[in-house]
Amino acid sequence: MAKTREELLNLLNGENALENFKALLETEPKPVVGRDVNNHIHTTYSFSPYSPTAAVWFARAAGLCTCGLMDHDSIAGTEEFLAAANAAHMGATIGIECRVSFKNTPFAEKKMNNPDQAGVVYMALHGVPHDKAAEVNAFFAPYRALRNERNKKMVAGINEMMGKYGVTIDFEKDVLPLSNFAKGGSVTERHLSSALAYKMLEVVGGGQKLVDFIKNEIQLPLSGKIEGFLLDESNPHMMYDLLGWIKSQLISRFYIDATDECPDVTEIIALSNRIGAISAYAYLGDVGDSVTGDKRAQKFEDDFLDELVEYVAKIGYKAITYMPSRNTKAQLTRLRALCEKYGLFQISGEDINQPRQSFVCEAQRDPEFANLYEATWALIAHEWRATANPEDGFFSEKSIAQWPDLNERVKVFSQFGQEMYK
Repeated sequence: MAKTREELLNLLNGENALENFKALLETEPKPVVGRDVNNHIHTTYSFSPYSPTAAVWFARAAGLCTCGLMDHDSIAGTEEFLAAANAAHMGATIGIECRVSFKNTPFAEKKMNNPDQAGVVYMALHGVPHDKAAEVNAFFAPYRALRNERNKKMVAGINEMMGKYGVTIDFEKDVLPLSNFAKGGSVTERHLSSALAYKMLEVVGGGQKLVDFIKNEIQLPLSGKIEGFLLDESNPHMMYDLLGWIKSQLISRFYIDATDECPDVTEIIALSNRIGAISAYAYLGDVGDSVTGDKRAQKFEDDFLDELVEYVAKIGYKAITYMPSRNTKAQLTRLRALCEKYGLFQISGEDINQPRQSFVCEAQRDPEFANLYEATWALIAHEWRATANPEDGFFSEKSIAQWPDLNERVKVFSQFGQEMYK
């Protein structure tokens, strides 16, 4: 009999995750695998319900043929993630997401793809060669430590705001245990929000009590969708739904701008080039109703997108990553045309960091996005080739000389990748 989601998570998030994974491959029904891909799965090394092993399992169970590791300020889950993918004979790609400072650029005062702060940009290093993962994680170690100094100040802000309601959290006791910081993972605003959500559920309770507390005590907006989730006392995702509301409505009240923990963009471009990774600007675009319930309707980079894309290409970004389910067709048509104009590699990734999110991006099945499937297999081939010999990477001088046309190179590398997993 197939195991429940909860049983699987218990087996795959524990100490013997990889051994359990291999045993489950023998006993659980084999999923029907299609051509769906996802390059942006968060794990417990940043914030997620899924360990690296569980991330691979649930990606495979959803029918994906490839999976991609993408954690904030950490790539410490690499070894476990690749081992699980290898056991399942599943294509896998690894990367790291970070925030960089744009204060020395013409966009220093602009809010680009970061809902919390102007002048700071989310970006990804995709296609990190496997033998460079430890070097990358070591590079980000001081930034993770600096982030924790700010985290502690934000915890103080939370307690100042919520203490009068009997809701307080402790960084060492309530926040750190939710993370993998001791193993090289990061502690993010989601960890703080999660600790606060757990404490609210403990002190206030769930269901109607929680809804009344939000509406009548702290008097903040609550959408009908989230209210419905919170009223359902049997809801297994209650903490995550409350966390989404905290991210949307409460975080701005205790958020402190990130400064020292955000390296200058030029430093990260240099790191990416040095290790043979693929630097990517993460397009957000103006947001209406947030898919994940944790982003307010806001304007981002669309008003100055032409200038921004030209600039990121000029300073050395190699790619733009975007999520087809999060934007309108008009937004993506415009973005894709700019990628073509400036020779930027297009990468997809559906952000997975909470249990309601689907590993499958239905919007990407549109034939218009066929290039994104090819791009994923090209990433996988790039990683293996660059790990064996940096001169064989996707953006190496040798590869560019051999296949100068970007779209042709994507197709060639995609073929390399798919042939590896036949």
